[in-house]
Amino acid sequence: MEQVKQVIPQPAAANPIVLSEFWQLFAENLHHPIALLLAQVIVIVFFARLMGIFATRIGQPSVVGEIVAGIVLGPSVIGSIFPEFSAVFFPAESLKGLQALSQFGLVLFMFIIGMELDVSIIKRQAKSAIIVSHASILFPYVLGVGLSYFLYVEYAPANVSFTAFGLFMGIAMSITAFPVLARIVQERGLSKTPVGGMVITCAAADDITAWCILAAVIAVVKASSVINTLSMIAAAVAYILLMIYIVRPFLVKFAEVYASKENINRTVIAFIFLLALISSFITELIGIHALFGAFLAGVIIPHNLRFKEVITEKIEDVSLVLLLPIFFVFTGLRTQIGLLSSSNLWVVCFSIIATAIVGKFFGSAIPARIVGESWHDSFIIGALMNTRGLMELVVLNIGYELGILSPEVFAMMVLMAVITTMITGPTLNLIEKTFERLRPIKTTAIDNDRYHILISFGVPAMGGKLLRLAAQMGAQPYSNLKITALHITPNSQVSPIDAQIFEQEGFAPIKELASQLQIEVNCIYRTTDDLVKEVENTVEEGNFDFLLVGSARSLFTTDRTGGVVQRFLHEIDIEIGVLVDKGLDKVRKLLLLLDTPGDMALLPYVQRFAEGGAQHLTILQTDKYVSDEKSLVQKNFSEKFSVDVLEVSSAAVDWPLIGYDLVLIGRRTYEKLTEKSSEWITKCPNILIIRSVN
Repeated sequence: MEQVKQVIPQPAAANPIVLSEFWQLFAENLHHPIALLLAQVIVIVFFARLMGIFATRIGQPSVVGEIVAGIVLGPSVIGSIFPEFSAVFFPAESLKGLQALSQFGLVLFMFIIGMELDVSIIKRQAKSAIIVSHASILFPYVLGVGLSYFLYVEYAPANVSFTAFGLFMGIAMSITAFPVLARIVQERGLSKTPVGGMVITCAAADDITAWCILAAVIAVVKASSVINTLSMIAAAVAYILLMIYIVRPFLVKFAEVYASKENINRTVIAFIFLLALISSFITELIGIHALFGAFLAGVIIPHNLRFKEVITEKIEDVSLVLLLPIFFVFTGLRTQIGLLSSSNLWVVCFSIIATAIVGKFFGSAIPARIVGESWHDSFIIGALMNTRGLMELVVLNIGYELGILSPEVFAMMVLMAVITTMITGPTLNLIEKTFERLRPIKTTAIDNDRYHILISFGVPAMGGKLLRLAAQMGAQPYSNLKITALHITPNSQVSPIDAQIFEQEGFAPIKELASQLQIEVNCIYRTTDDLVKEVENTVEEGNFDFLLVGSARSLFTTDRTGGVVQRFLHEIDIEIGVLVDKGLDKVRKLLLLLDTPGDMALLPYVQRFAEGGAQHLTILQTDKYVSDEKSLVQKNFSEKFSVDVLEVSSAAVDWPLIGYDLVLIGRRTYEKLTEKSSEWITKCPNILIIRSVN
C-alpha cells in the first residue's frame, strides 16, 4: 500500500521586501509633522530632565544641566558625532514649528517671572538697592559697548550698524537671571538674611530696568528712522502706564474677589491667560517683542499669595517642564561651538566671558560696599548678580533673530551664559572660606547652661509634635531650653511664591504651639535636593546638643523615609532622637527599655522627661541586661516619679507595651529587636529612638 505523507505547513519565511516596506512606512510616519514633533518633545524633555538631575547632583542649578542638554543635542556634540540622529529627529524643515512652540513656552515663562517679582520689596529697600542695581547694569553695559568696538569690524554681521551691535552687546552683558538667583538664595538659606533681601531686591530692580532698556534697544534696532524709534518708545511707555494705572487697579479688585482657590474656576484662569497673551500680542505689534508684554502682565498681577499660587500652579509645570526644555534645545541647535575653530576666536570668547564676569561682579560689589555693606556681603552680592542663566539665553535669542549677532558671537555668548551661571556656587563657597579664615576667633563664651535642640521636619503636623516633645525635655519655664525648628522642602526648584507659602504653612502649627507654651522658637526654612546634607550643614553651623526628627514608617527599610532616617543616624555626628509617631500628645507614662549596657546612656533623657512633667516610669529590663544597676536606676528616679521595674525574657519579644505614652529605646536595641521580630513595633505606642555619640 502506498504511504501517504502528511505535509505539515511550515511558517512562511520573513519576506525582506515586506519588512523593507514596513520600515519605509515607519520612517514616513515618523516624519509626519505631529509624529516628528512628539518624538522631538520626548527626546528633549527626557534628556533635559536627565541633565538637570545630574547638574543638581554636582551642586549646580538644574537650569545649567538643561542648557547643556540643549547644546549637547545640537550640532556642537551629537550633531557632529551622530549626524544621522540629527537628520532623523531635528531636520531643518521642522525647526520652525519647534521655534514657535519654544516661543510660546517663553511667553508663559516670562509671565511667571513677572509674577514672582515683588515690586514692594524694591520700595522697602529703594535707595541702596536702586543704586546697586543701576550700577550693576551701567558698569557691565559700558564694558560691553567698549568690547563691541573691538569686535564690530570682524565679528558683527555685515548689515548691522555699530549702534545696534554695541547697544545689544551692552545689554547682553548686564542681564541677571532673577529666577536662578532666587533659587540659589533659597538653597543657601539667605532669604531671611539682610544680604539675601538686598540681593533679591537688586535682582528684581535689575530685571525691570534691564527689560525696559532691552525694549528701547529693540526699538532702536528695528526702527528705520529716528521718528520711528521715538514713536515706538512713546507707544511702549504709554502701554506701560496703561497697564500700571488702569489694568492693575482692576486686577487688585479682581484678586480680592477670587482670593481663595475655591473661587478660582476655568473662566478666571482663561481670563489670566488672555491677559498674558493679549499683552504679549500688543508689545509685539508695537515692535518691542512679545516677551516684554508677558513680563509686564506678570508684574502687574497683585501680590496676593493665594491668587498667584493658583495661577502659577496652572502654568508653571507645563512651562518649565515641557516647553522651556524645547527652548533650550532650540538654542542648542543654533549654537555651533565648532565654528570657534581658531585660537583667535577662543581668545575673543574668553575676552567676552572675562568682561561679563568682571563687569557684573565689580559693578555690583563695589557699589554695595559704597552704600554700607560689608566686604563679605558685597562680594556675595557681586557673585549672585553674576548669575545669568536662562534670562541671558532669552536675550541672546532675541539678538540672533534680529540678525544682530553672528553665529560665532552667538556661540560665544551662550558659553558665557553657561559659565557665569556655573561659577556662582563655587564663587560663593570661595568667598565664605576666605572670610572664614580672615574672621577673628570669637572669644565670647558659649551658652553651655542651655540645652539646644534642633527639630527637623517635613510635614507641618509632625513639626508641632516634635516641638511638644522637645518642650517636655526642658523644665518649665523653659529658661534652660533653646529650640530651633528646621523645615525643609526637598526640592530646590520650587518658585519663590511657593517657597513663601510652604514656609508659612510649615511653621504655622509650631508658631501656634510655641505661643501656647510661651516658648521661643527660632525658625529656619530651606529648599534643597539633599535633605540630609542640609540638616548636617545646619547642625555644623549651630551649637546644638540634640537633633530631633520624626518618622511615621519603619526606619530600617529601603523606603524613602527609612533611608533618609538611616542617613541621619550614619552621617550626622550629634545626639539624635527619632520619633516614630502614633498619635503623640503629652508624655505622662514613660517606658524605658534596657537590653544592653549602652542603654544606660538613656538615663539623662529620662531625667529630662521627669523634669518636664512625666508622672510614671516603667523600666523594662531584659535578662541579658546587667541587673547590678537596677537599684541605681530606682534610686535616681524614685523621687522624681513612681518607678516600676519589670524583668522580661529577651528570647521572646512578647512584652507589656500597651498603656504607655512613649517608649524610650536605644538605637542598637531597636535594630536588634527589629531584626528578631517586627511585630513588636505594631504593639508599641509612640517610640523615641536615641542614637548616642558615645
